[in-house]
Amino acid sequence: MAVFRQWTKRTLNILRQGDTMAGQQVPLISMAPQTLEKLFDKLGHFGRFQASVYFVVNFQTIACGIHYLASVFLAVTPQFVCKLPGNVTTILVSNTTAGPGDLWNLWTPGSRSIIAQMENGEIWEAEQCSRFKRNGSFELVNYFKGNRTRYSCTDGFNYDQSHIENSIVTEWDLVCDREWLAKLIQPIFMFGVLLGAVVFGDIADRVGRRSILWFTSTAQFVFGVAVAFTNDYYSFIVVRFLLALVSSGYLVVVFVYVTEYTGLKARSWASMHVHAYFAVGIMVVALVGFLVRTWRFYQLILSLVTIPFIFCCWLLPETPWWLLAKGRFEEVQKLIDTIARWNKVKIPCHVSVMQMNSPEDSTDKEIARKKSIIKVKKTSILDLFRSWNLAKRTVTVWLVWFTGSLGYYVSSLGSVNLGGNEYLNLFLAGAVEIPSYIVACFVMDRLGRRNTLAPSLFLTGVACFLSMVIPQDIEALSITLSMIGKFAIAVAFGLIYLYTAELYPTIIRSLAVGSGSMMARVGSTVAPFCVLLSTVWIFLPQLIVGIMSFLTGLLTLLLPETLGRPLTQTFEEAAKLQDKIKQEKAQKASLRGGDSSAAMESIEKPDYIIDGMEKSKEEQNLIEHLTRL
Repeated sequence: MAVFRQWTKRTLNILRQGDTMAGQQVPLISMAPQTLEKLFDKLGHFGRFQASVYFVVNFQTIACGIHYLASVFLAVTPQFVCKLPGNVTTILVSNTTAGPGDLWNLWTPGSRSIIAQMENGEIWEAEQCSRFKRNGSFELVNYFKGNRTRYSCTDGFNYDQSHIENSIVTEWDLVCDREWLAKLIQPIFMFGVLLGAVVFGDIADRVGRRSILWFTSTAQFVFGVAVAFTNDYYSFIVVRFLLALVSSGYLVVVFVYVTEYTGLKARSWASMHVHAYFAVGIMVVALVGFLVRTWRFYQLILSLVTIPFIFCCWLLPETPWWLLAKGRFEEVQKLIDTIARWNKVKIPCHVSVMQMNSPEDSTDKEIARKKSIIKVKKTSILDLFRSWNLAKRTVTVWLVWFTGSLGYYVSSLGSVNLGGNEYLNLFLAGAVEIPSYIVACFVMDRLGRRNTLAPSLFLTGVACFLSMVIPQDIEALSITLSMIGKFAIAVAFGLIYLYTAELYPTIIRSLAVGSGSMMARVGSTVAPFCVLLSTVWIFLPQLIVGIMSFLTGLLTLLLPETLGRPLTQTFEEAAKLQDKIKQEKAQKASLRGGDSSAAMESIEKPDYIIDGMEKSKEEQNLIEHLTRL
C-alpha cells in the first residue's frame, strides 16, 4: 500500500510538471545529490539571484565582526585614582601645585602619589587603589615623617574623561581588586562563540538554514540592544554571552548558506570573502568608537547598524541542497524557476524525480555504494591518529587552526595598544584583511595550498619578531609591522578551511574539519588572555604568536600539496598523498640528472585520471563537508 501511494504521488508530480512545461523542449536534470551541481551550469554559478542573496546575507555578517570586537572600547580602562572624601582645594604632584582640575595633566600611574589638601585643611595622599590620611598634619608637602592611616576606596574612583566619557569599567568600578572582572569580558564572550558554533551548526541541519538565519539575526539585534540597557556587571555578562551564541551561530550558518547557493566556479571566492564582511565590522567598531565615547550609546549604535537586514531577512529563500535533503522536491523546482527568472535563463530547467533513487550512471552508482559503506563504519577522533603519518598531519593541522585563530584575535584585540591613534589602528587592522583574502584566492590556486600557507605563517612570525626589536618611539613602523602580521595571519586562517578538507579522506573529512574548527575556537578563547600578558612584558603576546607561527610554518612544510589532486576516499589514498610528493621529487631529481625520457614519460602519465564529471562530484563532496563547520 505504501509503495502504491509513493508511485501515485510521483506520477501526479510528473503529470503536473508535464502540464506546466507542455510544448517546451525542457532539459531533464536528475535530483540525485551527485548531479544537482549541474543546475549551476544552466542557471549560472554566480548570477543576479545568487549575487543578491550573497550580499544580503553577508550584510548581517558585518554585525558578527562588530560584536566580536566591540569590547575593545566597551571595557576601556582610563587613568584612575582613588577618590578622596570631601572637597579637594589644592593638589601637589611631584613639585607642582595646582587645582584639582589639572590632575590628569600632571599625574600618571607611574608617578608619585597625589598629595591633596581638603577644604577642612586635612592632608590626604591618593594612589590608584588606596588613600592615606596624614595624622596631625596640615602642611601640603611631599615628605611626611608622621603617621598615616590607610583607607580603602569606598567612595569610588576619579577617572580621566578626556578621551572617553565612560565605559563599563568606569560605571561599575572594575579596577583594583575588581579588575579581573573586566578582563573576563572577552574570554567569556569567546566561550559563547565556541558553544554557538556547535549548537547552531547542528540545528541548521535539522530545521533549515533560513530559519536559523532569521532567528540568529533577530536575536543579535535584540541582545545587542539589550546589552546597552543592562544595569549591572553580571546581567551585562549574561546578555553578552547570549549575544556571542547567536553571533557565532549566524557566522557558521551564513558560510553554509553562501556555499550552497553558488556554483563551483565561484564557490571558493564567495566562501573566502565572507570573512571580508567580518573585517568590515571591525572597521565599523573603530569608526563608531571614535565618534561615540559613551559606552551605552556606542553599543546601541553598533547594534542598529545592521537593522535593515531585520526587515528583509524574511525574504531569503531556503537553500536547494537542504530542501533536496528533506525531500521537498516541489519547493526545489519553484526555487530553480525563480533563480532562472532572476538570472534571465531562457531555457527552463525541469527537475526529474524519476531518477531520485537510482543514480544516472555507473559512476553515480559506485559513489552511492561507497557512501553506503562509509555510513556503516563508525568513526571517532582516534581515526585522525590512525597511523603515524596521519597523526603528524593531524597535529600540524590542529596547530595551524589554533595559531591562525590565536594570531588573528591577538592582532585585532592588541591593535589598540600599538601607540598612536587607537581608533585608526583598529580600523587598519580590519581594512588590511580585505586584500589578504583576494591575494589568498589567487595565490593558493597558482602556487598551491602548502606553498601559500607556510610562507604566510613565516611572514607572521617575522613581523612579530621585528616588532619586538624596533624602537618603540617609531610608531609608524610598529603599526606597519602589525598590519603586515595581520595580513599574513588572515591569509593562513582563511586558507586552512579548504586545505584541511583536502588532506583527509572522505570517511573522516567532516571530523577533521570539525575538530580543526574547535581548535580555532580554543585559540580565540585563549587570545584575550594572551593580550593581557602585555602587562607582564609588553612584547610577550608578540613573542608567543611569533614562536607559534614559526613552529607551525616549519611543520606545514612537511604536509603534502593538494593543489590539482583528487579528493581521497580511503585512508590508503590519503597516505599515498605523501608518497606522490616523494615520487615527484625523485622525478625532478632524475630529470636534472639526465634521465629525462623516463622522467617525462612518468610525468606525462599520472597515476590518477579525473574527468570533468568526476571532478565536479568530488568538489561537491568537499563542499558538503566544508559546510558542516
